[in-house]
Amino acid sequence: MKPFANENRASQLRAGDWVEVRSREEILATLDGNSCLEKLPFMPEMFAFCGKRFRVYKRAHKTCDTVNDYKGRSMNDAVHLEGSRCDGQAHGGCEASCLIYWKATWLRKIEPPSEVAENSSRILTETVQIEKAGCTELDVWAAARKPLADGEEPTYICQVTQVPAATTPLPWWSWKQYLEDYTSGNTRLSAIAKGFIYMFYYHGLVNLGIGIGPLLTWLYDKFQAVASGTPFPRRTGTVPAGTRTPAANLNLQRGEFVRVKDFKSIRATCDQSNMNRGLMFDAELVPYCGGTYQVLKRVTKIVNEKTGKMQQMKGPCIILDSVVCQARYSECRLFCPRSIYPYWREIWLERANTGCVESPQNAETQRNRIHAEVSTP
Repeated sequence: MKPFANENRASQLRAGDWVEVRSREEILATLDGNSCLEKLPFMPEMFAFCGKRFRVYKRAHKTCDTVNDYKGRSMNDAVHLEGSRCDGQAHGGCEASCLIYWKATWLRKIEPPSEVAENSSRILTETVQIEKAGCTELDVWAAARKPLADGEEPTYICQVTQVPAATTPLPWWSWKQYLEDYTSGNTRLSAIAKGFIYMFYYHGLVNLGIGIGPLLTWLYDKFQAVASGTPFPRRTGTVPAGTRTPAANLNLQRGEFVRVKDFKSIRATCDQSNMNRGLMFDAELVPYCGGTYQVLKRVTKIVNEKTGKMQQMKGPCIILDSVVCQARYSECRLFCPRSIYPYWREIWLERANTGCVESPQNAETQRNRIHAEVSTP
């Protein structure tokens, strides 16, 4: 049996709890010959977090499968930690900045910082029995990509490409997942209720097929306008079929502040499949329309999770700080905690005259948006 196997369980961790990432030696002792625990890879980028302390962002009891069918998947004994995203160092410089999955076995629960200081001697002198490592650091690096044949482009292996192997199918009607969403601290009860109300309204009324859908979406928008809420998020673009969608180049750089254009303006840049030059404007982006955010980075290349190959963006995309998918409107994967950074076309943004400069305080303000549930569906 691997060390720590029964010592820690994700079910004992809730959003907001403090944990310490175990040492490299301790974690290596839990891995198999493929640098995995329960088929979830421990990636080289994760070594930088060893020995450090973090708050639990959300329990990763479920996730979404972006490799196959975009449906929900169930994961065993894992969490996401605040601020722990992959920097792509071992994966060709992939710029997706995915939120890392942490098996509870790789963590130890600790007391909050003020109490940690008082009890640091107990924590720092904790000893554990380490078995011979299942793999070495070199093995972890080697496992990040498949062996190359002559002239072949690298095929990368990461946590995202291995989601189907490390998880099991999770039907949307499995009610226990929503109970865990609440009891884990991932999602407030009010947000869960609003999510189900929206899904009933969308599937049970708008898409009922009796011709009242347009009226119901109009009523939805009127109600949300009064409540200062999000407009009906599943509307199609207005660029006529066969017409090339427009583009813009603002040359946005990290630290600049931008305003996301209103939903109507963005729809005017998308075709009837909600695509702009190959990039979809998803319903999960609608709650951010009209808001002001800070540019986190320009994205020019990412690992395609379906193939493992490095994919160059035809046009640069923008990631905004703390603007993540909240899975409020996503089919079959409501309240997925994965918090993927969506990509933004520059034509969907405009520079904001905020007079702000990049600072830790501004960045912290933006990050706090992750934890704030929008008050209306």
